[in-house]
Amino acid sequence: MKPQLIGLIKEAHGKVFEMQSRAKMVPVALALLLSGCGVDEGGAPPPGGGPTPTPTPTSTSTPLPPTTAVTQRVVTSFNTPWAMTFLPNGRLLVTERGGALFQVTASGSKTRVSGVPAVDASGQLGLHDIALDPGFATNSTVWISYAEPAPGGQRLAVARATLSAGSTPQLQGLFVVWRSTPTTTGGHLGARLAFSPNGQFLYISTGDRQQGSPAQDLSNTIGKMIRINLDGTPPIGNPFVGNFGAKAEIWSLGHRDPLSLVVAADGRLFSGEQGPNGGDEFNLITAGSNYGWPLVSEGNNPDGSPIPRHSTSSAFARPLVAWTPAIAPSDLIQYRGTRFSGWTNDFILTGLVQQGLVRVRVTGNSAAEVGRIGLGARIRALKEAPDGRIWVLQDGNPGNLVELTPS
Repeated sequence: MKPQLIGLIKEAHGKVFEMQSRAKMVPVALALLLSGCGVDEGGAPPPGGGPTPTPTPTSTSTPLPPTTAVTQRVVTSFNTPWAMTFLPNGRLLVTERGGALFQVTASGSKTRVSGVPAVDASGQLGLHDIALDPGFATNSTVWISYAEPAPGGQRLAVARATLSAGSTPQLQGLFVVWRSTPTTTGGHLGARLAFSPNGQFLYISTGDRQQGSPAQDLSNTIGKMIRINLDGTPPIGNPFVGNFGAKAEIWSLGHRDPLSLVVAADGRLFSGEQGPNGGDEFNLITAGSNYGWPLVSEGNNPDGSPIPRHSTSSAFARPLVAWTPAIAPSDLIQYRGTRFSGWTNDFILTGLVQQGLVRVRVTGNSAAEVGRIGLGARIRALKEAPDGRIWVLQDGNPGNLVELTPS
C-alpha cells in the first residue's frame, strides 16, 4: 500500500477515535453535573434501574435582568385592610381590621361578606388573616384569624366557615377551631395562617402581646408558632408533645411579632418578624427551636439600651437575615411565577417602614437580601395572582388595593 494512502487511513482512524471519546464524555460530564444538584427537603432521589432519560436541550439565550421597577394600578380602596387571598375564579377576599370582609373583582367591584364574627378592633387588633382550605375546590371552606373579645382582654381565635358565593356572599357554619391561651391584653397578636404542603396541618403565628417573657414559657401559646391538625388537635409529631406543662400545639417559641408566614415550595416554613428597635428578622422555622425573644435580639430596646445578640448563645436559632434600620415586615410570599424577571422562587416581604417590597433569596440554609422595590406607601399585605402579577394592600385608611406589573 502506498505511504500516502496509509497516512490517510491512520488520520481517519484518529478522528473516529477522537469523536468516539468525546461522545463517551458527554453522559459522564452530564452525570457529574447532575450529581452536584441537591434534592429539595422532603423530596426523593430519582428511581434507579430504568433507562437514562434523554437530556432536554437548554436554552442558550441570555437571561433577562431582574425586575427593578413596577407599574402600579389602583384597583379599589379599603378602611385599614389587613389580608387577602385569591379565589379560584380570580376574585379576592379582603379583610379589614375593623371586622369587615369583602369579595372583590379584578375591576374593583366590592361586595361585603356577611357572617363574620364579632372582633375586638382596639389598638393593633381586629380581623386579621384569611386563607382557603386545602380542599376549597370541593368544600368551599375558608379560615380566618381574629382578636376574639373575652373576659380579661382578648385572645387569638382561628375559625373555619363555608363561603356561600353569589350576589350575597356569606360565611356559614362558622366554627372556632383553636384559641390562644391565656386571655390577655396588648398588641402583637401575630395571626398569620399557613397550611402544610400535604394539607393536613395548619401553622399559626402568635405574637408576645407586647409582654416579652411569655414567649419563653411553654405553658402558654403567646409568642409561639403553632401547628395543629385541621380539627384543632395537636399532631402527635409536635416537638413538645408529652412535655409536662407544655402546650402540645407549640411548634417553636421565642417570637416577638411574627406578622408573616409562608410554607415554601420545598415544604419548609419561613417567617418575617418585627424587632423591638431595628432587628427585624427573616427566619427559617424548625420544630422545637427557640428564636430567643426577649432574651436575645438583633435590635435594641425602644429606649436604645442594648439587648444581647443571638451570637451570644448557641441555645437560640439565629435569623437568616436581620435588618437595622427596620423594614417592619408584615407579610411574605415565595414568588412562584415568571412575570417578574429574576424573582422566581425568591421570597418577597412587605415593608411598613420600608414602604415597598424586599426580596430575599434562600440558598440551602442561608439567605440574603437581593433587591428592593419602593412603592411610596406602607404595605400591609401581598399575594401572587394566578397570572403571576403581584397584588398589594396599603396600610391605613384609605388603604388601596394595588396590582403590580413589571415596568
